[in-house]
Amino acid sequence: MGITQWPARERPREKLLARGPRALSDAELLAIFLRTGVRGASAVDLGRTLLERCGSLSGVFGADLRQLTALPGLGAAKCAQLLAAFELARRALAERVAAGDALASPAAVRDYLRLSLGSRGHEVFLAVLLDAQNRVIAEEELFRGTLTQTSVYPREVVKCALRHNAAAVIFAHNHPSGVAEPSQADRTLTETLRRSLALVDVRVLDHFVVGRGEAASFAERGLL
Repeated sequence: MGITQWPARERPREKLLARGPRALSDAELLAIFLRTGVRGASAVDLGRTLLERCGSLSGVFGADLRQLTALPGLGAAKCAQLLAAFELARRALAERVAAGDALASPAAVRDYLRLSLGSRGHEVFLAVLLDAQNRVIAEEELFRGTLTQTSVYPREVVKCALRHNAAAVIFAHNHPSGVAEPSQADRTLTETLRRSLALVDVRVLDHFVVGRGEAASFAERGLL
C-alpha cells in the first residue's frame, strides 16, 4: 500500500506538520526526502532499507553517491536530495561553531565534528584554528590515512597554526572502526602536538576522537 493510501495522521509529511519533526522516526524523515517508493515498497520502507544497509543515520549521511545509488530504489535524484540535506546540516553546524566562542558551545563543536568525520571510511586528522577569543578562523584537514592509522607531523601542524596566526587549536580525528575511544597512540600524539605548539605560544584546547554517532573529548576526560 502506498503512503497516499495511509491514514493522514500516519503519513510522514502530515505527521511532521501536525506534530513536528521530532515525532518522526529516522525512516519517516528519510521518506520525506525520498518522496516516493518503488513497486512493493513505500518511501518509508526505502528509508528503513537505507538505514539497515548503511548501519545508521550517520552511515547514510556518510555514504557517497556511488554507494547510495547502489541501493535498490535510489536513483541519482533521490541521492542528490539526501546529500544536499547532509551538507545543509553540516554547514548549519559550522555556522554555529564559527559564530562565537567555541568553548562556550562544546555541544555544537562535538555535533559538527561527528557530522563531518563520523562516517569517513578512512582516518582523517583535522585542526580547527581559533583566535585569542576562541573564535574559529579556519578548519584544515591536515592528514589522511588508511583504515588503521595516519601519519601526523608536528612540524606541519605548527606551520598550519602559524600560517593562520592562530592562538589556539582544537584537533579531531576519526576512528573508522566506529569506536570513539582514545588509544595510547592518540594520547602520545596529542601530548607531542601540545608541546610543539606551546613553543610558538599556541594552546591545544581539545582533541576529539570521533566514532559512529559519538565523540570523545580529551579535555572532558582530563587528558589535556
